[in-house]
Amino acid sequence: MKRERGLHGTSWMSAFKGHTWLYLMLIPGVLYMLIFNYFPMAGLIMAFEEFSPYNGTTIYQAFTESPFVGLGNFYKLFTGPDFWRILRNTLSISIWSIVFYFPAPIILALLLNELKSESYKGLIQFMVYIPHFISYVIVASLTAQLFSTTDGYAYHLLVGIFGNNAPDLMSNPKLFTPLIIGQNIWKETGYGTIIYLAALSGVDLQLYEASDIDGANRWQKMWHITLPAIKSTVVIMLILKVGSVLNTGYEQIFLMQNSMNRMSSEVFDTYIYTRGITNGNYSLATAAGLFKSIVSMFLVIGANKLAKKAGESGFY
Repeated sequence: MKRERGLHGTSWMSAFKGHTWLYLMLIPGVLYMLIFNYFPMAGLIMAFEEFSPYNGTTIYQAFTESPFVGLGNFYKLFTGPDFWRILRNTLSISIWSIVFYFPAPIILALLLNELKSESYKGLIQFMVYIPHFISYVIVASLTAQLFSTTDGYAYHLLVGIFGNNAPDLMSNPKLFTPLIIGQNIWKETGYGTIIYLAALSGVDLQLYEASDIDGANRWQKMWHITLPAIKSTVVIMLILKVGSVLNTGYEQIFLMQNSMNRMSSEVFDTYIYTRGITNGNYSLATAAGLFKSIVSMFLVIGANKLAKKAGESGFY
């Protein structure tokens, strides 16, 4: 038998002996991926069963003794009264998030890159990073306090501007999407600049010096040097964003949801929670989750192909 060969013709055992500690450091990450990402995929069989945890005496028997229904759960999902509404709500939040939230970290990173004072730049970065570390529970509480119709300071400012026609952000279904996007912009824009600032740090300073000789102003430098330097990073982040178009986030939506805005706030993530955990319909919830994953996979593949056709390196 031929020995298995690794990189550069060396055997895997020789490679392991030469980099033992590096391979050992991989173990926690590999275990995490196996336990929390790959082993749970066995539960996807629930999407094709009429699953009940009370079938049998063990969890294994619950899976094996639950009746197989094929694509029946997907039929229930697609023909149910809520499917098109939650799809519309999910796409509305995701698409408007791409339009307004996705460019926000890029714009902020470009502005921070133009600051000459390193100390002032560091202070601004510290201030815009802080909201990321505030939990959505706190964000939801602050939003409810600020826009409360009884004693909310922000709401009374709106009353001073619009009078009796001041919008009630907490109960108006039409304003739920702008409210969610506004929270995301406030909370995550600063933290999202990290990857773009890292990309900007690799720009060759000689390009700026050459542009000074040619008489380029700041806007010309940004357009012809800075933006092309981070274009590949922007494309990769956009591919990832497009791939998660059906993942609006459960915690934030659930915390901001109430009986008055439910028609606009019910998305796939909250639908899966209410059907699977609250109502115990594990099969339908699993089918909805699998549908999300399949759509996300095709979106990533499609966005990556479009990026390559446009001349970019793509994600893979």
